[in-house]
Amino acid sequence: MHIPVLKEKVLEYLNPQPNQNFIDCTAGGGGHATAILERIAPKGKVLAIDWDREAISRLRATSRLVPREGNFAEVKEIANREKFLPVHGVLFDLGLSTTQLEESKRGFSFQLLEPLDMRYNAQQPVTAEKILNYSSKAELERILKEYGEEQFAGKIAQAIVQARAQKHIEETSQLVEIIEEATPRWYHRKRIHPATKTFQALRIATNNELENLERGLQGATELIVSSGKIAVISFHSLEDRIVKNFFKQEPSLKPFTKKPTVPTNAEIKKNPRARSAKLRVAIKL
Repeated sequence: MHIPVLKEKVLEYLNPQPNQNFIDCTAGGGGHATAILERIAPKGKVLAIDWDREAISRLRATSRLVPREGNFAEVKEIANREKFLPVHGVLFDLGLSTTQLEESKRGFSFQLLEPLDMRYNAQQPVTAEKILNYSSKAELERILKEYGEEQFAGKIAQAIVQARAQKHIEETSQLVEIIEEATPRWYHRKRIHPATKTFQALRIATNNELENLERGLQGATELIVSSGKIAVISFHSLEDRIVKNFFKQEPSLKPFTKKPTVPTNAEIKKNPRARSAKLRVAIKL
């Protein structure tokens, strides 16, 4: 079951009031959306957006919950198309859902034997498999360095190019083996698995995540009413940096939280995937 991360803090900062409208840009299992809906009764609505068709199909539409398949980069266009106005707050939860990791069979997890797809939306043309098998060594190295902050990006990229010359790379286990062979033994004894950063980088590249985030933040800013809020839960430093800089530099926003809010030890114990979560909130002037 997917447990919404930092749910109580999201509710505290967004402070949803009766009859207000909110957008959940990453609806997933609907945990945050459901919690917000309770606060905005009787007439407030939530526009629940997700790029993953399977996630949207699991959400039951009601007169107050409006699920829509779409990329949050287009949040403004989706809201305008649905005539979903005014908007009092927007939430982005940038983490992979437990369902996506464990049940999607799209290769998000290096712990499962699955095809290297990594698309949130199956209609998208680019897969992780295509990136791995057809990108140049220089492009692979750039992806691993830029999106994974992987210190052995060069060695892993070289190993991928050599391995694919022998056999097409199509399953998670092949990629894990390549990474393990390309990296030193001491790297395997660290807290995180040696494949973690490569898998993160490929997922970001496959889904164009960082560019989509910037576009989504801009769209959300233009949508919300004065004194409306944007809340973003990020899970790695690249996302957090984009959010922090956007909140600081966007003239119509003011950071509402000076420092990012992180989960308590109790929440991490209950939901270990929350451990790297950071919540930042901004308010529209």
